[in-house]
Amino acid sequence: MDESGESHRFLRAEGCEVIIGELTRGIGMTREALMGIGSGADVLMGATIRDGLLDRDFFEKFPDLRVVSKYTIGIEDVDLEVATDLGVIITHCPTEANWGGVAEGTLGFILALLKRLRERDAHVKKGGWRSPDLRGIYLGRRGDGYTGITVGIVGLGRVGSRVADLLAPWRVRILACDPYIDHATFVRHDSVGVDLPTLLRESDVVTLHCSLNMQTRGLIGKEELALMKPGAVLVNTARGAILDLNALCDALEENRLIGAALDVLPEEPPEKGARVCSLGDKVILSPHMISANGAGTLAAAIPWATEATLTALKGNVPNHVCNVDAVPKWKKRFGGKALI
Repeated sequence: MDESGESHRFLRAEGCEVIIGELTRGIGMTREALMGIGSGADVLMGATIRDGLLDRDFFEKFPDLRVVSKYTIGIEDVDLEVATDLGVIITHCPTEANWGGVAEGTLGFILALLKRLRERDAHVKKGGWRSPDLRGIYLGRRGDGYTGITVGIVGLGRVGSRVADLLAPWRVRILACDPYIDHATFVRHDSVGVDLPTLLRESDVVTLHCSLNMQTRGLIGKEELALMKPGAVLVNTARGAILDLNALCDALEENRLIGAALDVLPEEPPEKGARVCSLGDKVILSPHMISANGAGTLAAAIPWATEATLTALKGNVPNHVCNVDAVPKWKKRFGGKALI
């Protein structure tokens, strides 16, 4: 992740041996490759392993491992229960550069879908001009009695709440579904807390911002898509496995939904000729980089991940621990036992 190598040099200066793996197709390391370079490691640092889970079999091959220090926010590629059972800490980096970028990109997706930006551009470039088929959708309520649209946000965490805040000046009605937050959080972000079926039935835009875990895998499938309003649009900038892609393609082909925007897919990158790639203007696709901006998506995470590594190697508990239940066992194994 650190193309400058500055953090690598810093770690070496602190007494660490740093082994750097090779990317696979530009999307990160494979599980097999990581096992190959990580033998004997005290710390693993990196982004997302996209071809498998860091499970018990994986962790048992790293008997000295203290921490998996993730540059990313997502930790769906790690079996947290196993890591906790073995006393291995998992840290991540919820930097604003990452989650804020996802929220901004989500708003861009929504506007592109509702304002027909791609279709208008293609129409003019082909020699066309104004056409009723290119009319967009006005988002917010107006003084003339137009009530505006309803946006449904599934997951009102960092990303979802920022999306709600960005939408506030547009004066749309915001519904949110999140069973893990309190009432005050809904109020603070000018949203109404509802259950998932209600959100799907009443929203003109449904945007997904929940983490991928056992509860959310396959959360939006055929039955859930059938609840959505005819003519609604769906945005997924969370994780591909939250959504049944084939069911979405069915809904788009049958014109039950008018559009979708996806930054993430169950299989990344998609196979050549994948069904979702043949839907034309009905779907906007992005290569899992909605948060990638000029200032660097994960650049802000490098100091965080580096600090977590050094803290753990000094025998102390780092910040941003995802599996806090592992801390007592971790302290028994590594607490106060400095390696640098």
